[in-house]
Amino acid sequence: MNKLQILVVEDDAPVRNLITTTLKAHDYKHIIAENGEEAIRQAVTCNPDIVLLDLGLPDVDGVEVIKKIRTWSNMPIIVISARSEDSDKIEALDNGADDYLTKPFSAEELLARLRATGRRLAIMQANAGANESVFTNGKLKIDYAAGCAFIGDEELHLTPIEYKLLCLMSQSVGKVLTHTFITQKIWGSSWDNDVASLRVFMATLRKKLEAAPDSPQYIQTHIGVGYRMMRVE
Repeated sequence: MNKLQILVVEDDAPVRNLITTTLKAHDYKHIIAENGEEAIRQAVTCNPDIVLLDLGLPDVDGVEVIKKIRTWSNMPIIVISARSEDSDKIEALDNGADDYLTKPFSAEELLARLRATGRRLAIMQANAGANESVFTNGKLKIDYAAGCAFIGDEELHLTPIEYKLLCLMSQSVGKVLTHTFITQKIWGSSWDNDVASLRVFMATLRKKLEAAPDSPQYIQTHIGVGYRMMRVE
């Protein structure tokens, strides 16, 4: 039985009913908030495992809710919004959202996002308080202490930038990292030429990392937004 508790922040009754009905049918516990103020209060008092957050709330913009929660918690936040522009996705992700689901959506897609976020949450909880020096994901192994990475028994010969990119992605498995976030972490800036450089370095990293770079297994591109490292079983 699923034990995760989901905070559903949605003021539109039909959409809220679709979400809660889906959660009930798949054994997720849930609590409801219909505006931003109530969402923040429920997040503080109930400490849910995952937040499903609409951006178009009646009292405050959902991005403000993300900012408030991020001042004290890293609980996963999945945005569910009718705003489909890349700029809206980037703003939400840059301010701390973990994923972005565009309306209209299917129950199957919602459940898939919840499963993926649940897996990432389990990894975060397993590593909490531990000083993990070795990261593993499928055949990929990164030895942070030694500063090297392997696919199976074969060491990857990475440039310093490629290695920094791989480590950054590995530390947020399942989370979409925007171009701005990545370039700020790697180069300390986010100019257009930094994003262009990022695409080049990501392409060369994939050639070394992926058995089939045209069908990547580890690093997923979100066109116009950024990249996500996928959890490989």
